[in-house]
Amino acid sequence: MPYGTVAEQISPQIQQALIGIVGKENVICGHEELLVYECDAYTLEKNLPNAVVLPRNSKEVAEVVRLCAKHNLPIIPRGAGTSLSGSVLAVTGGVMIGLARMNRILDLDHRNRRALVEGGCVNAWVTNAAKSHGLLYAPDPSSQSACTIGGNVAMNSGGPHTLKYGVTTNHVLGYEIVLPDGEVLWFGTTPDGGEDVDGYDLRGTAIGSEGMFGIVTRVLVRLIKAPQAFKTMLGIFESVDDASQTVSDIIAAGIVPGALEMMDQLITQAVEAAYHFGFPTDAGAVLIVELDGLGAGLDKQAERVVEICKQNRAREVRMAKTEQERADLWKSRKRAFGAIGRLSPNFLTQDGVVPRSQLPAIMKFIRQTSEECGLRIPNVFHAGDGNIHPLVLYDERDPDQVRRAIDAGNVILEKCIELGGSATGEHGIGVEKIDFMEKQFTKDDLDAMRKLRSVFDPDQRCNPHKMFPGSKRCGDFHHRKQISA
Repeated sequence: MPYGTVAEQISPQIQQALIGIVGKENVICGHEELLVYECDAYTLEKNLPNAVVLPRNSKEVAEVVRLCAKHNLPIIPRGAGTSLSGSVLAVTGGVMIGLARMNRILDLDHRNRRALVEGGCVNAWVTNAAKSHGLLYAPDPSSQSACTIGGNVAMNSGGPHTLKYGVTTNHVLGYEIVLPDGEVLWFGTTPDGGEDVDGYDLRGTAIGSEGMFGIVTRVLVRLIKAPQAFKTMLGIFESVDDASQTVSDIIAAGIVPGALEMMDQLITQAVEAAYHFGFPTDAGAVLIVELDGLGAGLDKQAERVVEICKQNRAREVRMAKTEQERADLWKSRKRAFGAIGRLSPNFLTQDGVVPRSQLPAIMKFIRQTSEECGLRIPNVFHAGDGNIHPLVLYDERDPDQVRRAIDAGNVILEKCIELGGSATGEHGIGVEKIDFMEKQFTKDDLDAMRKLRSVFDPDQRCNPHKMFPGSKRCGDFHHRKQISA
């Protein structure tokens, strides 16, 4: 079968070969079962893979990949499916390789502050396991209770606390990757070695490659010492502009919080209705500021933050009085997307970036866009690094609302680029933002990216039709053929 066509099912011979590798219970081919895998958290585009395989170890992953290479089948790596850009969409069908069975923490080396985990290990499990040793795994996406380390590597995921601690690439020492031809390689620091690497350090090449270079099966992550103390504050403001200015002023004062998060009125109202934390529903915006580090000195920093908030007309600044209150505040923030169900049947999450100084400008533009498109757009975002998350609310049963939601998201991202920012901060390009690559990068930039990809995947079978301009979309395919052995 020529690569690039779509198939409704794989041949019985290939299905039996897959069963021979991973067992019957780990191969999914039925239409109803495959519906679970038709999309990730970006639900505007959907397509079924031809089969889903759930290997239990790296050896089985490599054997499945070699079988797919032999039959020229696309492969789509998948972790928990929490991606928000369609990065695990099976655009032309193919074999989806899910790492849900590969979820173990293989070794927790607290003396050297690192852990070896399988690609399907849930992010939050690593910190939970390290907590008794006074350690944690710093990257904390809002989906950390579900998202996997392998998926975090593919997307170079961030989170609220990356303002101070950095994103996934800053906390991955090395990893095992199965290339699209089935070869198994290790990049970076090995589990039994020191942190120095002989020769070229290829560790960074596949981090953020959105699963197009291969399948990450084991990861050696860096653990850091948990902060000794926290000062977590909730600033309450009459307007988004005042809260935005506070963000810039805190950083300008030489204070780098562990996290600096903002929610506007609409999202605050939804979160309060869902979780009853005590957010003021009449405030224009709330700002979560968390300072961490040694106990000595945090009080003075906190006093300075409160002073800056009040200089920007904060109505009130509340301090978390207990660890439980701090935990409840963060639980409410990280569940904000889940609370949107109270406002709308569907929402489109955008992920643009602007310089911190441009936060007031982009928030004003989002309000204007909301009025022009006739759709509500609440905002919850990583204000400290200018990573915005406007949530365009719509009803997918109304095609006109779908069109307006897509248009609104697009003009917001275009404005981010115009203001000196980026079309994505942590959600990636996937299938959603392909058209923005040419707006943000030159032809030479894109050619260099394609050449790097071809080193790992010359046939472009690994997670195809993602990121690059000219990639096909689900709607481009109308004729389906059966894959034969």
